[in-house]
Amino acid sequence: MSAPLWTVDALVAAMRADRSGALPAAIGGISIDSRSIAPGQAFFAIRGDTHDGHTFVAAALENGAELAVVARDKLTLGPAEGRTLVRGELPADAPLLVAPDVLEALRDLAAAARARSRGRIVAVTGSVGKTSTKEALRLALSRDGEVHASVASFNNHWGVPLSLARLPESARYGVFEIGMNHAGEITPLTRLVRPDVAIVTAIAPVHLEFFRSVEEIADAKAEIFLGVAPGGAALLNRDNAQFARLARAAAKAGVDRIVGFGEHAKADARLVRYALQPEVSTVEADILGHRVAYKIGAPGKHLVVNSLAVLAAAHLVGADLALAALALAEQAPAAGRGTRIELAVPGGSALLIDESYNANPLSMRAALALLGQAPIGARGRRIAVLGDMLELGDRAAALHRETTARVRAAELWAVGAHAGDFAAGARGAATPPRVFDGLEPLAAALAEALAPGVVVLLKASRGVRLERVLEGLELES
Repeated sequence: MSAPLWTVDALVAAMRADRSGALPAAIGGISIDSRSIAPGQAFFAIRGDTHDGHTFVAAALENGAELAVVARDKLTLGPAEGRTLVRGELPADAPLLVAPDVLEALRDLAAAARARSRGRIVAVTGSVGKTSTKEALRLALSRDGEVHASVASFNNHWGVPLSLARLPESARYGVFEIGMNHAGEITPLTRLVRPDVAIVTAIAPVHLEFFRSVEEIADAKAEIFLGVAPGGAALLNRDNAQFARLARAAAKAGVDRIVGFGEHAKADARLVRYALQPEVSTVEADILGHRVAYKIGAPGKHLVVNSLAVLAAAHLVGADLALAALALAEQAPAAGRGTRIELAVPGGSALLIDESYNANPLSMRAALALLGQAPIGARGRRIAVLGDMLELGDRAAALHRETTARVRAAELWAVGAHAGDFAAGARGAATPPRVFDGLEPLAAALAEALAPGVVVLLKASRGVRLERVLEGLELES
């Protein structure tokens, strides 16, 4: 039987919480979702932008939660026993830990998790590639010992503390993704995580709605260096235009070692040669003086470059470099981040590359390059189905046009407020761009276009919900 994640005594001490009801001795996990909570876990009643977790405390306990962490101002007197209840819905002996603020309690618990951990910690930020790099690190480090990594894209003001609070004391490595939309958001998160290695994948024109320039974005991402532990390292993309700016910020923050990765001749983790196949990539690299040849189980130049940071980080935290490199052969894209889906069509199958989870100019160009490499059948065609890239501010129209200016190997289909800008950028393409006024007509046209050998790319920001066009398409089992 595995050891508990936290004893209740440790929870009380870390969160400075009060006890109420029939509490267990320990918990096996932490959740903020009453629907998916597993037996033995603690439910933290976080107040979000749209929902208050206190509404779901009763459901969480009914679904097997060992206890719930609730805010003091949500408690009321019980009508009979005089005990505290949440909204009068729970019995007097309901297992509760009561804190002034649940999110602050979660942050305190995260700090306690970091303080007790003897594991080596890696944190990842950047405009693109955070989640895929985090998942590659999880895979690479797992060959060397127990790894704990944040799930999904839990990289914001509640996702990072939740992920860190889940860090088992026994973990040899921890991997955390840190994101931001505004300046100042990364600072408290990196100081909580205190990484031994901080990776910045790349800086791109993302969230320009909230920043005046790409340089300001770089400065916001550079906040990650403020939390790097003594003796730690910063891993920076040597090919990115913001490398020097980030390196200066890391040095100013007192980071002991600055490591560049990329194709640049002066990169410490340097790409020597590579080959891109439709479904895999093969790589030869020099990782901090060690020559390594390996395979990545997913296609794309961006994954090749970021694999250099993954292996450099693995080496810096003491993992076996050869084992880490071998593990990358099992890397696969996450849902909506390059997932390849076979679609059954009369006479054969078509291929859909699902990149619908998110988009920005840099990742959009990478996805279009990936589409251009995809083999097509004798009568096949490549179709790039693109939706809006959000949060680009005043430069949105120009960036949409620039993104499609070099589309030549595929037909362009566009939808959304900036569909016309996408089309204008691709005006010189061999096949005239198509603009759709909604997802329904787009989906109908796509269903008609599917044929053996056709390859389709779906790419847009999450808010566009481009994945809806998949509804009704017959997926091959």
